[in-house]
Amino acid sequence: MGRLLCLLGVTALFLIGASGDALPPGPSPQAANGGSSHVLRYYATSVLEPGQQVPHFASVGYVNDQQIVYYDIETKRRRPKNDWITKSVEHDPQYWEWTTQRVQNAEQWFRAVLVNVPKYFNQTGGLHTWQEMVCCELRKDGSKGGYWQYAYDGEDYISLDKETLTWTAASLPAQNTKRKWDPNTAFNQFTKNYLEEECIEWLRRYLEYGKKALLRTDPPKVKVTRKADYDNMETLICRVDGFYPKDIDIAWTKDGEVWMEDTFSGLVSPNSDGTYYTWLSIKIDPKDRERYKCRVEHDGLPEHVDLAWEEPVSNQRSNSSGRGSTAPI
Repeated sequence: MGRLLCLLGVTALFLIGASGDALPPGPSPQAANGGSSHVLRYYATSVLEPGQQVPHFASVGYVNDQQIVYYDIETKRRRPKNDWITKSVEHDPQYWEWTTQRVQNAEQWFRAVLVNVPKYFNQTGGLHTWQEMVCCELRKDGSKGGYWQYAYDGEDYISLDKETLTWTAASLPAQNTKRKWDPNTAFNQFTKNYLEEECIEWLRRYLEYGKKALLRTDPPKVKVTRKADYDNMETLICRVDGFYPKDIDIAWTKDGEVWMEDTFSGLVSPNSDGTYYTWLSIKIDPKDRERYKCRVEHDGLPEHVDLAWEEPVSNQRSNSSGRGSTAPI
């Protein structure tokens, strides 16, 4: 279903056209990169339920995996989610005003979309959603990336092609929107410039003020355990915990070579302290156990770690003690 299903938020800079399709306006008004790539993402969604007059609307912004802003639907204002984001915009007293205006424009425009786009699908009534994601990325090597795209009812709908400054329709009904958006070359150029310049500059600024939270590196703790299986095989489990940032590479190796056969992985999940944990298992023949190692690569490690299963010390002592391990009767 595409990257649009990652949650929802906004940097919509649109006005509402008379037809109910977007008529984008003109343009609106450094930190260390660290070891990882960094992304600034804004998501927004509108949900229209049967019989509902005004769609539900939500908007959030993230730097990497940390939420920085949200839209307070009660007060109709964009609000900070943490202290350092407030500090990062102290130099710009109008920041909350113009970003709030952007989100309010998006909320109004999303309403019009949910009136107009269902017609392209010959739909009347029912529950419908319109989602937007705008993302820019500063990669490890200093290069930049980004995208601006939309989804309708959970499926990719249309996205910007930065090279041609046109919109790519993901379905036949979306061609109707493409025909209306492509001629607006001024906004299409602005959108590209926003992704490659303005968005990147804000990302750098956020990274500078939030570096204690965003640029820290917590090395992973790695542990290998094993369990016997019913078919005379066994499973080795590589558990990796307490690491930040989220990006991590884990693999099983056999005789030093990456081995993917009979491996199963868990999701990278958050801990309550802001770090992450995950696991990777492999099913093996016990007689080959010593040939397998868990390899972990992470920004918090000076070099990759290769860890094999080791018999617990308590078991070793028990096995070496022989018959004398039993207390006399």
